[in-house]
Amino acid sequence: MQPVSSLVHPSIDALRALATPITDHRIMPFGVKTLDTRLSSGGLRVGALHEAAALSCSLVDDAAATLFLAGIAAREARSAAAPVLWVSCRNDLYAPGLEQAGLASADVIHAQPRDDAALLAVVEDAVRDGTPAAVVAEASKVSMVATRRLQLAAAEADIPVLLLRRHRGRDRDPLAETSAAWTRWRISSAPSQRLGVAGVGRPRWLVELARQRGGEGFSLIVEGCDATGRLAVPAVPGHRTAETAGPVRRAAA
Repeated sequence: MQPVSSLVHPSIDALRALATPITDHRIMPFGVKTLDTRLSSGGLRVGALHEAAALSCSLVDDAAATLFLAGIAAREARSAAAPVLWVSCRNDLYAPGLEQAGLASADVIHAQPRDDAALLAVVEDAVRDGTPAAVVAEASKVSMVATRRLQLAAAEADIPVLLLRRHRGRDRDPLAETSAAWTRWRISSAPSQRLGVAGVGRPRWLVELARQRGGEGFSLIVEGCDATGRLAVPAVPGHRTAETAGPVRRAAA
């Protein structure tokens, strides 16, 4: 018979197991070494909440942040062979733009709730249902409690929740509010490469990882998502990557 003391007081090994973080979880790599090696898990954790916001209120920055998340969702949809649920209170989802980032309209289910409170309920229900490969949600006001609920739901269902934080004012940083998100990103547009002929080059973005669990932030110039949802690091003279040290300096919105 097991001693009473061992039933009341757990062993050191049991306590150590409880304190040790679980590392056996699925990862969504970007497929870009310069990005993946700087992420604490070697990519984005699948069962987690990830947030992104445009650096400014400009339309080009907003589009860059939207397509950044669309590319992540597109890669996961292709891997899981399941649709993406896109939840927004606005009716301005531009299907051709999403398709350029690898997310075809046939792979998107669009939900339009009446407000942010209803939006968060739709997202949580969809994640717990487990049908979509990923959920992308656009919201301007999300409490810390709500992000904790989304993080827990994402972890339990092993489904990524990608939250696009909308600007609530020109002088208010959407990422200034506290959050339980696994990663938090700021995205802005950057000048494209000059072409030898008249035309438009592949878009470039300034991607800043403002916060991640278990790692440090960084910023990097990347080429925007291609038709498969993948990013790339542009080559610059001297065979160096277009990279900046530390967090970017935030411009006034």
